[in-house]
Amino acid sequence: MPSPDFPTDRPIRIGTRSSPLALAQAYETRSLLMQAHGLEEDRFEIIKKTSAGDRIQDKALRDFGGKGLFTKEIEEALSDDEIDLAVHSMKDVATLLPDGLIIPALLTREDVRDAFMSFKAQKLMDLPQGAVVGTSSLRRQAQVRRLRPDLKVINYRGNVQTRLKKLDEGVADATLLANAGLRRLGYEDKITSLIEIDEMLPAVAQGAIGLQIRKDDTQMNALIAPLNHQPTYDCVMMERVFLGRLDGNCHTPIAGLARLNDGEISFRGMILSPDGAQAHETSRKGALADAQKMALDAADALLEVAGADFLTTS
Repeated sequence: MPSPDFPTDRPIRIGTRSSPLALAQAYETRSLLMQAHGLEEDRFEIIKKTSAGDRIQDKALRDFGGKGLFTKEIEEALSDDEIDLAVHSMKDVATLLPDGLIIPALLTREDVRDAFMSFKAQKLMDLPQGAVVGTSSLRRQAQVRRLRPDLKVINYRGNVQTRLKKLDEGVADATLLANAGLRRLGYEDKITSLIEIDEMLPAVAQGAIGLQIRKDDTQMNALIAPLNHQPTYDCVMMERVFLGRLDGNCHTPIAGLARLNDGEISFRGMILSPDGAQAHETSRKGALADAQKMALDAADALLEVAGADFLTTS
């Protein structure tokens, strides 16, 4: 239950982007908090913020600062006490958080796989030669080019609904989106097929929702603590350590996935050149207590084999 001194003269303010997917994640968080603490819906207020990433629709995000473009305004609102809790897609969150903010809880992770959608083929590998694939993700672009160098890959911005509409209009022959987001929106019927992780490694933290608060806000920490799914937290934090060591941003195609099984944590990481022509991969497995060390070691191993300039010149 919330601490007795948590303010009762106003609602608990949940900050989120205004996209349909972000709102779905905020509503999911609200529902879980209601269940965990026996609170009514009117105890919460959903506060929508438009991020720079939402405003920039006609250019690649990597040209405007990369990671943080979808979280900056919400984090500023949190720091300024305009909201009590921020709900983020963890794959959008920079590895270095603003001073005074923490992410102490992650919801149970959804399916991490990428979804393939097309009216022209059942799978990515079945697309006709020269077909057009639209995606805004540099990681997906690089992996598509690695698997199918004959395909034309175009930048493809917009929220889930916009991208699906573009597919209907024939802007591209196929697109790729996170299965997690499609499931949260109830769009499973739009998926042509799922791409297994052995074929396409997901983004770091894909499918995970993070709850961010002010570091000194003990009441909110107590409120969200029951929502934390520790296996998700352990895996995502390992992936973020890997990403942080590589200084990953939207300029660099980086993929990584950690999984827990019987007390052991396994990790697979990859860096690619944007054209997919070069790819370097590594994996680790060991005790959960060694997760951070393994993540750093995996990143260092990739940097060593790829060369010091790979992430800056590729």
